[in-house]
Amino acid sequence: MSNHHDHNQNGCCTTSEEAAGGSINKNAVLKHWKPAIGFILLSAGLVMDYLLQPGWFTGPVRLAWYLAAYLPVGIPVLRQAAVHLKKGDIFTEFFLMGIATLGAFYIGEYPEGVAVMLFYSIGEAFQHGAASKARANIKALLDVRPEEALLLRDGDAVTVHPGSVSPGQKIRVKPGERIPLDGTLLSKRSAFDTSALTGESKPRHFKEGDSVLAGMINLNNVIELQVTKSYENSSISRILKMVQEASSRKAKTELFIRSFARVYTPAVVFLATLLVILPSFFVDPYIFDEWLYRGLVFLVISCPCALVISIPLGYFGGIGAASRNGILVKGGNYLDALKDVKTVVFDKTGTLTEGVFAVRDVHISDEDLHEVLPMVLAAEKNSTHPIAKAITDTFSGKFAMQLDVENQKEIPGHGVEASISGKEILIGNRKLLESYDVTPNGQLQEDSATVVYVAVDRVYKGSIVIADRVKADAADAIRELKKAGVRQTVMLSGDTEETAQSVGKALGIDRVYGGLLPEEKAEKLEQLKREFPGVIAYAGDGINDAPVLALSDVGIAMGAMGSDVAVETADVVIQSDQPSRIATGIKIGKETRNIVWQNIGLAMGIKILFLGLGAFGIASLWEAVFADVGVALLAILNAIRIQKMEF
Repeated sequence: MSNHHDHNQNGCCTTSEEAAGGSINKNAVLKHWKPAIGFILLSAGLVMDYLLQPGWFTGPVRLAWYLAAYLPVGIPVLRQAAVHLKKGDIFTEFFLMGIATLGAFYIGEYPEGVAVMLFYSIGEAFQHGAASKARANIKALLDVRPEEALLLRDGDAVTVHPGSVSPGQKIRVKPGERIPLDGTLLSKRSAFDTSALTGESKPRHFKEGDSVLAGMINLNNVIELQVTKSYENSSISRILKMVQEASSRKAKTELFIRSFARVYTPAVVFLATLLVILPSFFVDPYIFDEWLYRGLVFLVISCPCALVISIPLGYFGGIGAASRNGILVKGGNYLDALKDVKTVVFDKTGTLTEGVFAVRDVHISDEDLHEVLPMVLAAEKNSTHPIAKAITDTFSGKFAMQLDVENQKEIPGHGVEASISGKEILIGNRKLLESYDVTPNGQLQEDSATVVYVAVDRVYKGSIVIADRVKADAADAIRELKKAGVRQTVMLSGDTEETAQSVGKALGIDRVYGGLLPEEKAEKLEQLKREFPGVIAYAGDGINDAPVLALSDVGIAMGAMGSDVAVETADVVIQSDQPSRIATGIKIGKETRNIVWQNIGLAMGIKILFLGLGAFGIASLWEAVFADVGVALLAILNAIRIQKMEF
């Protein structure tokens, strides 16, 4: 993440990390006791000004008193101004505050000079606190990595740091403990609290062989699991990295404000200088101190801090709100893009359906069954495809014969070809068999099931029907997207046209395309981008979805069970695997943008008003403090409001 100071570019007072709630430069932090000293001395000075003038509290005594009040809050700011002046970075918040307050002392307006710096310091402390709280909220939500793991060594459980555990080793997790590392469950079954990862409070049940993730809480039994990923590469570590990197990816509005501030800040310094000098040619009598005071008021009011702090904080708050809802947005730019999504394109398996396949029917004649099924099992046993896994899970252990497989070849989007005991076997969809001049007959599905066709030596032998369940919230997801302003929903599937159409019709999806190979999905998405104006989002979960995720305007990965490649490629990750969260993400994006524009309108409106009042001598430095620090505080309060919203 970048550590450069944003005031190198925009004149603001906060680093890019600080705006995102990251680590704060200690020189920029105004310690809590310094504003307190300044406030006490300023208050006492104002009382003495009121009670003792004319009296002993005049001249050098009065100057010394207010100087003592000024130094605790002024020195840190003046030091920062000097540091940036050495770098050639003149028009910073520190420079503006320094010139304005030293000028106030020059013309004898000591209380106002102290007040400007004091309230600026208080505003700074509040800004840092708000940003730190935003980041702390996300960190508390996500940084749930245990510091200990029970590593199994020769039957004994040894307590070690999770970072020292390697993939392939076994660990034990007791009830109530968090899983320290991603792994495969070796125990029969258990229930887990997955809320830290998915935002879902309802426990999820896993059985032997299922993948479990670091950060989940084991609820029932003492369990054992085999570690599949190192500590640094675990799901929760990747999530934290994504959140930390999110603040470095700026939305267009943020980039515009930064560019605007680079022009705006020197422009108002130039105008303030003209405000002091030009009246000498037109006003009689010209009183330098009076016009200098107006110029100082103009300078204080002009500081762009309310914009360049509250806007990044607004986006970071939106990212935090999304995280609490199980949605990881990898940057403010993607949060901005979500609000404009007009077309959502879905993968089917694992995105709209659960991706958990099971054999429902076998349509192979009795005389062929005992010859064909062992061959199917042998050909599919080494495949990682969900359909292959469903077949092997169903038939594994039911056949004694062990067959040798030769020349096995997986054909993406079609199926498997192999030689077994001198016979050629084809297992896959209709396209695979037809490409070998084999015509499947019989079973044509009329529901959301998938049919796997089998041929031996180019002779059709029958089919195996695999069923996949539609996710419980899939239909709601389509309805909510329509409510959120999405005009078109599309489904691209590698499954057969019949299966894809059946699922699409049941869910109310506008357009459905089935029988697509991975490269055809990418081509179809390019076609949809040309056909439908506006931002297109693609939601998928598999390795074969990575190219399409990268091509879309907003790539959305189903993160809990999705492939690492899909999660890394995507711009948004749905940790709960619930497609309905896509609509939630769009709503959060829209609310974030509303807050950002509210802050822009608030800051610019009040600043323009008070700049005019200051130029005409109506506003004093006290009003200038409100126009700068007061507006900044209001904008920050508005920005952090999104963190409290329910979606």
